[in-house]
Amino acid sequence: MTLKTLKRQEHALSIADRQIKILSDYDAIGIQSFEEMIEPIGMMPLKPISVDTFQINVGKMCNQVCKHCHVDAGPDRKEIMTRETMQQCLDALKISNATTVDLTGGAPEMNPDFRWFVEEISKMGKHIIVRCNLTIILANPKYHDLPEFFKKHKVNVVSSLPSFTASRTDAQRGDGVFGKSIKALQMLNEIGYGKEGTGLKLDLVYNPSGAFLPDDQEVLHHEFERKLKNNFDIVFNDLYAITNLPVSRFLDYLVNSGNYEDYMNELVNAFNPAAVGGVMCRSMVSIGWDGYLYDCDFNQMLEMKLDNGVPDHIKDFNLDKLMAREIKINQHCFGCTAGAGSSCGGTTTN
Repeated sequence: MTLKTLKRQEHALSIADRQIKILSDYDAIGIQSFEEMIEPIGMMPLKPISVDTFQINVGKMCNQVCKHCHVDAGPDRKEIMTRETMQQCLDALKISNATTVDLTGGAPEMNPDFRWFVEEISKMGKHIIVRCNLTIILANPKYHDLPEFFKKHKVNVVSSLPSFTASRTDAQRGDGVFGKSIKALQMLNEIGYGKEGTGLKLDLVYNPSGAFLPDDQEVLHHEFERKLKNNFDIVFNDLYAITNLPVSRFLDYLVNSGNYEDYMNELVNAFNPAAVGGVMCRSMVSIGWDGYLYDCDFNQMLEMKLDNGVPDHIKDFNLDKLMAREIKINQHCFGCTAGAGSSCGGTTTN
């Protein structure tokens, strides 16, 4: 049975169910399962080591439609976290030992309660990360003061920039995105972001523009650093190279372009046992816009909720049960263990 035939037969299922069907049929493309790969190294079942980070998706609405987006975000998405659910997140934070709150979207800034949420988290003394697509700062006058807002609350701004050239960036993220991203980075630099001694951290995220693994993170960092400084007088702190996981919009691209089998084989062949211990799901919990809990952001997009008797909604947060859970896995997990490893914080091994 071909992947296209499988996809036609499962058209009535939800997007997540269809994608899990595709990922789970690993025999069809002649690869091992992720479970079979980690069992010999003593990592099955995969277990958490901490819950240091709350990664919270505050909504899928976005002002961009990026080809690689695993959230399938866009202007037409209506899923938005309510203030009630945000308050439940805050209540859970108070009884957790998490030190970091990582806010994602969509464009998280488009949530009408985004600023209130950041202010409340800031009062708790947590390290705040905002996954900013940069162009949102210029999208509407009401967002123009975001750099100052970020500075006030010492937000760690993490921004996607797939290339230091306009052609490659715009091909992946939309026409005109590169120019707006450069302008936004310059605005952040003007108030101290990315500059030594300010304490205002500005990090970039690199995703490959196609069905291939990212280059070495350190090499990419130096290349971006040199090009952005020389061409635009832009500085930043860290660069994170993140592997595109076969989930959501990118998985659809792989299947529709005929690259799925080759890409999965590339991930499996690049499997690095040393990267398994550092996968991000072992030290975080992912919270969906509706408050449901997941092991990671990618499991969230596949609707793989927690099980094994662990409360699966933030209103029922239970740290002890979260720490005792077994992490749910599937073939997309190969993306986090290929090469030097990949997480929302970049590579996980040297």
